[in-house]
Amino acid sequence: MSALFTPFTLKDVTLRNRIAVPPMCQYSAVDGVVNDWHLAHYPGLARGGAGLVIVEATAVSPEGRITPGCTGLWTDAQAEGMARIAASIAAAGAVPGIQIGHAGRKASANRPWEGDDHIAEGDPRGWDTLSPSAVAFGHHLPKVPKAMTLDDIARVRADFVAAAVRARDAGFKWLELHFAHGYLGQSFFSVHANTRTDQYGGDFAGRSRFLLETLAAVREVWPENLPLTARFGVIEYDGRDEQTLAESIELARNFRAGGLDLLSVSVGFSTPDAQVPWGPAFLAPVAERVRREAELPVAAAWGIDAPKIADRTVADGQLDLVMVGRAHLANPHYPYRAAKELGVERPSWVLPAPYAHWLERYRATDTVTAD
Repeated sequence: MSALFTPFTLKDVTLRNRIAVPPMCQYSAVDGVVNDWHLAHYPGLARGGAGLVIVEATAVSPEGRITPGCTGLWTDAQAEGMARIAASIAAAGAVPGIQIGHAGRKASANRPWEGDDHIAEGDPRGWDTLSPSAVAFGHHLPKVPKAMTLDDIARVRADFVAAAVRARDAGFKWLELHFAHGYLGQSFFSVHANTRTDQYGGDFAGRSRFLLETLAAVREVWPENLPLTARFGVIEYDGRDEQTLAESIELARNFRAGGLDLLSVSVGFSTPDAQVPWGPAFLAPVAERVRREAELPVAAAWGIDAPKIADRTVADGQLDLVMVGRAHLANPHYPYRAAKELGVERPSWVLPAPYAHWLERYRATDTVTAD
């Protein structure tokens, strides 16, 4: 058995393998409510054999959406649709997870295939954005956000709690807080976005405060026996990497002390000037350092789609889970492909019986003839 196909247990949840589908925005919701697209998309990925399927970045409030097409969890109507998604993922054999977040200064954007830029001023589809400080991201996202007041911070923290409650009641068994990718949580920690001089800015403790307070508030309502995780950009590739990584590892230790069960390690994406060294599994050594020094289970994505690379990162102790994104969009049965490539005996066992029977029957030739 390859390392990639060993079970993984976290709290009372056991994944059938180490392959996870990370949150991938579909930008197809209406007023934050899922529809037939999502009801086909998510169980299809789960039937493919992944151990965990995490529903896309889901906004905790209307202004927290990345685009007008993003999913939300600020109303009961949205939660009702999400309950169907969670049940369909579980019925297909995967653990249902969901990522909740707030887009901060990167909110109010057009969908990627419509420009991936801020919606123009005066366009009724757009809205005002929030961030720790009135500092724009720049480049294709030039809108200057409103600097959050203490009341704004308290409200958004409460929005995270309310969304976590709805996710819990909808039947999700794995919760991920989106503290990465230049969105609101990352912006509080980032020196590129946070110029505050009060208790939510300045030094390491101040820039960490919003994330730790939000984690603590969600921890109060999320079941203790279910995984509570976060995605966080531990490095920016902005020329001050060692300092950022050292601070991020210290924050990860604080996350662990505050009840976090796993960290999905990513890039900060807080500045358009970052020089990211894209390449196969480029984040795996970074994640391994976080895993070792923070003593916290880790996952990562970005360039780990090749089955042999994915298997090696788990076997070598760099990652506990491998987040496989675009390869799942190209082939929802990626786990079957990986099992075959890694020489797993009877690779069709990762598929549902109506697929597995025929694939196993004709496995020797990969040729299917009509009966």
